[in-house]
Amino acid sequence: MARLLLTAEGYTEQRFALELLKEHLAKHEVYLSKPRLASLGKKKGHVHRGGLVRYEPVKEDIRRWLKEDQDSNAYFTTIFDLYALPGDFPGSDEASKLADPRARVRKLEEAFGEDIQDPRFIPYIQLHEFEAILLSDPAAFDCLYQEHARQIDQLKKLCKDYKSPELIDDGEQSAPSKRIEKEIPEYHGAKATAGPIIAAEIGLETIRDKCPHFNDWLTQLEGLNKNAPDQ
Repeated sequence: MARLLLTAEGYTEQRFALELLKEHLAKHEVYLSKPRLASLGKKKGHVHRGGLVRYEPVKEDIRRWLKEDQDSNAYFTTIFDLYALPGDFPGSDEASKLADPRARVRKLEEAFGEDIQDPRFIPYIQLHEFEAILLSDPAAFDCLYQEHARQIDQLKKLCKDYKSPELIDDGEQSAPSKRIEKEIPEYHGAKATAGPIIAAEIGLETIRDKCPHFNDWLTQLEGLNKNAPDQ
């Protein structure tokens, strides 16, 4: 069985991976261990985690992890948001010149992989942030926020304007999470628990259909165990 070690930007992504991706990948004989949170750097010998403020501590942490586990069946990946990605992230200058967000995120992932320099590393950056996944089907917010039927309808109307929720922009007030919080303010303080619950309500099949960049990544992860039987 292939083993997958994942670095998540925050608690929301960490729980999403554990509650949805782990069971799914196990069907493909890929074992996902508990994801670690992104490193904020060391202070007094202790590694502080959660959030992506600077790239260098993350790079050092991933390289350290790769060095500690050199098993050829161990693979490493990430879930980071394109939204508010730190300016020192590799490929940022080149990517900023690209108008197409899909091309931008591919450039960043390519530069990220080249900087880590390990064939077992699979860089993944979510377009534009985790909450794009939840906008694959805004009706699913009803599972937690039934009292916000009118606001959920507003989110449905918003999504009709985009071919994919991954293309909803990364403006400071118009990124996916900001649009959700505008309609459902309660989501802001509950995203680490609410996000994975809503994603589970939507289901991976719908998310994959609506979010092609996410689908490409998950397809790659599914194929890590070359000896697994066809599903």
